[in-house]
Amino acid sequence: MGILKFIFLTCILLTSSLIGMVMANKYKSREKELKELKNGLNMFKTKIRYTYEPIPEVFMEIGNQLSGNVGKVFQTASKNTENLTAGDAWVSAIETINTYWNEEDKGIIKGFHKMLGKTDLEGQVTQINLTCEFLDKQIEKAEEERKKNEKLYKTLGTVIGMAIVIILI
Repeated sequence: MGILKFIFLTCILLTSSLIGMVMANKYKSREKELKELKNGLNMFKTKIRYTYEPIPEVFMEIGNQLSGNVGKVFQTASKNTENLTAGDAWVSAIETINTYWNEEDKGIIKGFHKMLGKTDLEGQVTQINLTCEFLDKQIEKAEEERKKNEKLYKTLGTVIGMAIVIILI
């Protein structure tokens, strides 16, 4: 009986600690995805400036080079251009793919669509640069949130698990 109780209490502690780690992970993932998106936008800028490839092809190439949700956003935007304009395809992809971005992030990222495929090369490059500047600020905010909340959730999960174990003893 004592061994079963020990195993049960250990499982409770490990589970609550794991839940804390999972909740803390969303802050790290948001920061990572924002950095990866900025990298993707810089690749986009370089490709449209020097290769003159069509936007759907550039989206697909970048989507294949990037991993995770950000790569899926570019791939989905490429596929969406069959039925939508490049800007609308971009917005639709952001709304379709589940990412760790918050609403403020998504608003900034969606703002990139305004001149996408509608202006000349320099207008699009200017919009990409502007979006990257806004992303830099969001990345800083994400880093601050991660530093503040990551340790909090990990500790909170462990402490709650210990409290449950103590109550059940």
